[in-house]
Amino acid sequence: MVDTCNVTSSFTLRHVAKAHRTTMLSPLFFFGRSGLALLCVALSGCAAVGPTYHAPAAEQLSVPDQWQAAVPHAGDTQQLLTWWSRLNDPALTRLLQAAEASNPSLQKASANIASARANTSTARASGQPTLTGSASASRNNTTTGNAQSTTSGGLDASWEIDLFGSVRRSAESADALLQARQADWHDARVSLAAEVATDYITYRACQLTLLSTQADARSSQTTANVTRRSMQAGMTSRADAYLADASAASASANAIAQQAECDVTVKALVALTGMTEPTLRQQLNGQPTQAPKLPALTALHVSNLPVNLLSQRPDLVSAERALAAASAQIGVAEADRYPRLSLQGSLSATRAAGVNTTPWSFGPSLSLPLLNGGAKRAAVDSAQAAYDLALASYRQAVRTAVQEVEQNLVRQNSAELRTADVQRSAAAYRNYANAVETNWRAGGDSLLNLELARRNAIAAEQTLITVQRDQLLYGIALYKAVGGGWTVSTGDTP
Repeated sequence: MVDTCNVTSSFTLRHVAKAHRTTMLSPLFFFGRSGLALLCVALSGCAAVGPTYHAPAAEQLSVPDQWQAAVPHAGDTQQLLTWWSRLNDPALTRLLQAAEASNPSLQKASANIASARANTSTARASGQPTLTGSASASRNNTTTGNAQSTTSGGLDASWEIDLFGSVRRSAESADALLQARQADWHDARVSLAAEVATDYITYRACQLTLLSTQADARSSQTTANVTRRSMQAGMTSRADAYLADASAASASANAIAQQAECDVTVKALVALTGMTEPTLRQQLNGQPTQAPKLPALTALHVSNLPVNLLSQRPDLVSAERALAAASAQIGVAEADRYPRLSLQGSLSATRAAGVNTTPWSFGPSLSLPLLNGGAKRAAVDSAQAAYDLALASYRQAVRTAVQEVEQNLVRQNSAELRTADVQRSAAAYRNYANAVETNWRAGGDSLLNLELARRNAIAAEQTLITVQRDQLLYGIALYKAVGGGWTVSTGDTP
């Protein structure tokens, strides 16, 4: 293909030169002949140099045929498109909407898309003719004392013929990078939604844990008060009073620390959503009489998960498009090693001292890279190395995606299996603590046994909250790992 282009180009150059010799006195006729030559070049069908890009096949990327974690492997991708509505939590929905409306990460991604679009326009414009106009006027005083006016105007035109596809490869690269930036915007949306939901679930679990620690603090303080009065009446040892006071102080400290953790999570949500803290707390707390709760655990139950969902992960789409852009840049560097053909022309008109002049010029210009010390060959090698780096990055991204899905499937499945046992454990420890407290109040058990039973009950209750929280968080992580229900065909980029 390159040899054919060279023959065609040589013929065209001879044609243009002949036209120039035979039509020196007729610029209009010359322009018509040269325009025909230009059309021949443009329609010669020269192939762009450099490799033709093909996306790596799945077997080249170590994509599994099916998941190894325990989950059914067939399913409908549409189930993930309305994923957040499955939580049925209006407060979370409002937070997600606020975050998407004002989060800087999305604004940065949108700005990157605008920049990539501008670069695409620039790359395509480099293959179009350029025309520059100029005009000037001046009045000069001559040595004879007579003033003289001079006016001039001109047009300069040039057009580089894309013989070896440099412009086409540049446009391919720019288009691929634009698609990569659009995928980055989707990735930012998915990541932002997952982060907001993670902090929201963490806050709800923190509230439940806080209620548990506050209840324990109040109960411990009541026990300490009762024990102190009993000691003053001579019915309880001083050691039991010290133990009760220590337990009450420890429970109070735990409640304070837990409150701080909840407040820290609120600060994180403020940063993500852009809401003021009072407004955010109002959204989170709702009706003061309503107790905080986690969304239903069944909302994020995974019943199916096709392996091909990996193809819709925005970060993988971005990495693959970056690979395509790097491939096109090899062609750009390769084309720079070949001759460049341009058509250039100028026309000017000058009036001075009542005399009009209209000089003009038009013809081809050929640039031949002869000696460059190997710099252009090195540029091709550099572009090839950049492609190899992009390919390695893409393969690594695919492996990481598979790892994330597999790990989150295991974690979520483990949390689901543990939930029933942890629920039974928490209920049994709470019943045991209540029984010991009844015996202690009747004088049939020691304060030490009471404190041990209470601590075991609190630990079991907090473990249950943690398992329920983790089951939801692993579901959110899985949602993110498979691309958040985003598909290439959605077209909802800014």
